[in-house]
Amino acid sequence: VSNHIVKQFIEALGRLESQRELQPVVSLFAENAEIDNVTSSEGKEGQGGAEEFWRVYRETFDEMKSTFRNEIVMDGRGALEWQTVGSSKNGHSIQYEGVSILEIKDDKIVRFFAYFDPRKLGRQIEDSDGEALNGQ
Repeated sequence: VSNHIVKQFIEALGRLESQRELQPVVSLFAENAEIDNVTSSEGKEGQGGAEEFWRVYRETFDEMKSTFRNEIVMDGRGALEWQTVGSSKNGHSIQYEGVSILEIKDDKIVRFFAYFDPRKLGRQIEDSDGEALNGQ
């Protein structure tokens, strides 16, 4: 079951990135889910928090696409090693990589946390847009 949810997450993230469809990814999160990453000052909770988190993530970029190098799934947990490439709102190239951890219970994501080097991404966004990152 966990493997199925991880595959759905990857597909939904692709739809968010390419078509700006927010609902497919949000619907994978439980009502009591915790969503966070290394750049946020406070985590988000529930489907409302998931919606805000993923909306802000998508708004950080103009074009973007994530690819996954490794998918490790077992015992209600998934680890995804990814690379995201794209462009800022001003058209400057952006590339960063990291790992996202998903905890799954009852066919829903109950915890999501993304680890990446915020300095590298922050420099790319600041260099191109003059603003700080608040995304993935």
